Amino acid sequence: MARPVALPQVVRTRADLRDALAEARRPVGLVTTMGALHEGHASLIRMAHADNATVLVTIFVNPRQFNERSDFEAYPRDEAADVRVCGAAGATMVFIPPVEEVYPDGFQTSVRVGALTEPLEGASRPGHFEGVTTVVAILLTLAGAERAYFGQKDAQQLLVIRRMAADLGISTDIVACPIVREPDGLALSSRNVRLTPQQRAAAPVLRRALSAARARYDAGDRDAEILRATMQVTLAAEPLAAPEYVSCADPATLRELDRLTGPALLSMAVRFGAVRLIDNEPLS
Repeated sequence: MARPVALPQVVRTRADLRDALAEARRPVGLVTTMGALHEGHASLIRMAHADNATVLVTIFVNPRQFNERSDFEAYPRDEAADVRVCGAAGATMVFIPPVEEVYPDGFQTSVRVGALTEPLEGASRPGHFEGVTTVVAILLTLAGAERAYFGQKDAQQLLVIRRMAADLGISTDIVACPIVREPDGLALSSRNVRLTPQQRAAAPVLRRALSAARARYDAGDRDAEILRATMQVTLAAEPLAAPEYVSCADPATLRELDRLTGPALLSMAVRFGAVRLIDNEPLS
């Protein structure tokens, strides 16, 4: 009979988090989440557990990074299940604050990163990254962790957070972690549970589109417009897929490329009804 998983300590206020961290063994690894945890999150927690004596997971559905109120309200929430996932993956403590602990009364500060936030997700979701960088700056400051772990699926977000941490002198090392996928190639996302069965069957088209462009690249094609067109043609063959953007960009600046002379980042955002999915593939 399997032994029960030890649940991590749960703290809900800044003061309690400060006290818990004062007694924690160093180094501390941080994993920031919005809950609805899946195997992708668990893989981040396991990496943090392998590297650090203490693992802190934060669960906070951040209202400032949603462009649509309905999307915020529909975001899945199951605290008990999330805490179990954290425990099974090796988390030491979980910070689950109410909104007023993250944004206290009178809060009026925001953190904005410049050019990196303007294309791709920034163009499709105005204000999104300001919400992300503000909350991540708060959580990095509260945690004071030696390392923080972020998934490569949100490639632009990872780049933006690294820029923010460097610019603000936040000493936490930002660690990139590989994308975790379903057997059919769909990148794990908390939004996947909102797909209808028909949409779920169609969603692996993102991975097929990226793989088709990767195959052209591996065959020697370095024309960025051909790679973008390859992705678009693959997506167009799936009636339920409504692309917002496809990109072949410089992985450091996110500027769209004409011709590849070095590394590049293929990325896309695609809607299936009300559900918006993203994915990417680095080329080097």
